[in-house]
Amino acid sequence: MLNHKNPPPASVALYWDFENLHASLSEERLGEGSYNKPDGRFKLQEPLIDVQAIMNLAASLGPLSINRAYCNWQFFGRYREALLQGSVELVQLFPPGASAKNGADIRLCLDAFEDMGRFEHIGTIVIVGGDSDFMPLAQKIKAAGRTLVGVGDRKSTNVHWARSCHAFHYYETLTGAPQPLP
Repeated sequence: MLNHKNPPPASVALYWDFENLHASLSEERLGEGSYNKPDGRFKLQEPLIDVQAIMNLAASLGPLSINRAYCNWQFFGRYREALLQGSVELVQLFPPGASAKNGADIRLCLDAFEDMGRFEHIGTIVIVGGDSDFMPLAQKIKAAGRTLVGVGDRKSTNVHWARSCHAFHYYETLTGAPQPLP
């Protein structure tokens, strides 16, 4: 029998700008600008993201109701097992041109805003990505009374985006990667 006096805990929606985080980690490993070269971006990518570390953070915030990642998945097949284990919904984005930017950002923002309006049980929204493009979404999430948690890598996350979140976690902290000295 359901107890209607105690509402269920607020759910968590997790949205990944997957290629954004991967590109940042790739450039950290191979040098700045290396990922955006055609021979760096348009090839099968080595797995660099610890998907489970981010999933653990999201799970610590409440029950996960949405887990959606945006990317041009044709080059990310080596993440298959980790993404399947995490029950991540993959949103395929084919870029309209070689220099296409912000497609994932725009789609992610639209979906998060729409989901926030459709699903009242979502109390916390987690955005994985370091772009300042997410700042208008942060304002809408806060205005709706929801909690915003951001995740991004330390080197390329926009400081204003990080500060616009209720809480922000650097990817390197989640994975236990060595931290640079201040």
